[in-house]
Amino acid sequence: MRSVLPYPLLALSLLAMWILLNGVSAGQLLLGCVVAVAASAVMAQLQSPKPRLRSWRAIVRLALVVPVDIFRSNVAVSRQILAGTGGRKVSGFVTIPLALRDRTGLAILACIITSTPGTAWVEYDSKRSTLLLHVLDLESEDWVKLIKTRYEQPLGEIFG
Repeated sequence: MRSVLPYPLLALSLLAMWILLNGVSAGQLLLGCVVAVAASAVMAQLQSPKPRLRSWRAIVRLALVVPVDIFRSNVAVSRQILAGTGGRKVSGFVTIPLALRDRTGLAILACIITSTPGTAWVEYDSKRSTLLLHVLDLESEDWVKLIKTRYEQPLGEIFG
């Protein structure tokens, strides 16, 4: 039954909504069933496989590093804004080659980078496996080394 109707609650909800919007008749009931079953099948195709976690130590290490980095970045960006040193800092783009290929790992890396003030994930080129990153202060850190050692390496251990 799961192969025909992988999400029965979704199908039932869609059928109910169809009937509420279009009225009750034999034709609308049949058409609503077709739409509900088709939508349920499409939803099953969109389901990605569950990630396999390989290193719990790396998860803990990453969970300790990320909040500290976000706090430090908040302080640095706040100082830059409040001190009015906007003209003295150099912002720009950095291209970072990534070894990480796992979709879940890349999604988590994108969340980490975009939640850190002063950085923004701009583009990921899957063919060349490169990340284009915008950084508010290019001079303060070696961004390639920072991203690769502090974030990509633990994510590679976790999702390898």
